[in-house]
Amino acid sequence: MTYRELYEQGCETLKKAGIEEATLDARLLLEYVCHTNRNDLLIHGERSVEEACQKNYYELLEARAERIPLQHLTGVQEFMGLEFRVNEHVLIPRQDTEILVEEVLKNLHDGMRILDMCTGSGCIVLSLLHYSNGCEGVGVDISEEALAVARENAAVILEKAGQTEVQCDFVQSNLFENVTGQYEFIVSNPPYIQSAVIDTLMPEVREHEPRLALDGTEDGIFFYRRIVEEAPDFLTSGGMLYFEIGYDQAESVSALMNNAGFVEINIVKDYAGLDRVVYGTYIK
Repeated sequence: MTYRELYEQGCETLKKAGIEEATLDARLLLEYVCHTNRNDLLIHGERSVEEACQKNYYELLEARAERIPLQHLTGVQEFMGLEFRVNEHVLIPRQDTEILVEEVLKNLHDGMRILDMCTGSGCIVLSLLHYSNGCEGVGVDISEEALAVARENAAVILEKAGQTEVQCDFVQSNLFENVTGQYEFIVSNPPYIQSAVIDTLMPEVREHEPRLALDGTEDGIFFYRRIVEEAPDFLTSGGMLYFEIGYDQAESVSALMNNAGFVEINIVKDYAGLDRVVYGTYIK
């Protein structure tokens, strides 16, 4: 079978399964199996594909049709131009979270310390360290399985960039329980989906991503409340707290920060025009 025929068969299989981005996923899985890129479909579409690759492709298509996330099948997800390893123990990094990283980078200077609360794959803190100079980072998560993924990402990403001297530690902690030190930045993409909403999410999310990283309890702002209450003890004077938020949480999170003494509170929208980031400064 040719490369193009295999791709077209993959498209049809995923469309029948109701996969929203069937053509994209079919192509990406084929490229993953054959170690090719998007140009091969245009330039080498008529070349034959080995039977072993065909078999592997069919197996992955079947898994994707069962709503296993594409990134769990390939094991990676691109974020901020970097490749992060992912599995069922961490949230898959999303483009919306790049807004959070980009906003922090606007105020991040050399030699500063960053605390990434609820770090998951480590994509936030590692991206910030990659695109800065001489900064130190600490990623915190309650899940040891998630931290194992983050540590693996740190080793791969920092080594690939020749940044093996960059300081990045990962700490198992229930929020600030095991955290020490002072930081110029605390950054967090905490669980913020209301418990009752989780069962309405698409199967890829509700069945395959860790509920621990999704569930913001009944009102969705439990973790914002806790982090805002404790963050001042770990921020330097003039330190900044940054959150990713759900589209309808800007007012609630801003109010929490204002009541806790944060000033210069700002709300940033994502590329879809939805509220996505809230940040403010704490003066001691």
